[in-house]
Amino acid sequence: MQPALTGFATGFSLILAIGAQNAFVLRQGLMRAHVFWICLACALSDAVLISLGVAGFGAASGAVPWLPALLRWAGAAFLVVYGALRFRSALNGGATLVAAASAGSLWASLVTCLILTWANPHVYLDTFGLIGAVSTSFAGAVAKTGFAAGAILSSFTFFFALGYGARALGPLMRRPGAWRVLDTIIA
Repeated sequence: MQPALTGFATGFSLILAIGAQNAFVLRQGLMRAHVFWICLACALSDAVLISLGVAGFGAASGAVPWLPALLRWAGAAFLVVYGALRFRSALNGGATLVAAASAGSLWASLVTCLILTWANPHVYLDTFGLIGAVSTSFAGAVAKTGFAAGAILSSFTFFFALGYGARALGPLMRRPGAWRVLDTIIA
């Protein structure tokens, strides 16, 4: 039970940071647009990444030596572009929710969600680096599996709570000033 609780606490503490993925889930929740599928895509992606992190990113990077460099440069490019877009949105007055509402389709939303998830360097740092490193404190497959299960459960809990809980933030987040603040923090 201890490995699962540690996994849950570790995963939950890492996922709380405001970033592109969480802001996207929040926007989708506020618009009530494809919330279940967006939350599921985020949580399943985390489940894969957490499993890989606990299983050992060191082994993967040993087999594919250029993988860390590729992820680092792709992630840096992603952060620069996304940060610039959020900064521009903050300067323009936070019309993000209206613009996003017109995007609409499930597939477009899922593609955006998966890009925000898989192109984000922080997800690799959190899942491979930090969660993978903490998992090494547990010996044996059962303890490591419990740790991974706890971290994965925290991801499902967080994304579904954020997506469906966004409705409660609706009155606050309908104000452009709130989006301006959120976009500035993300940028």
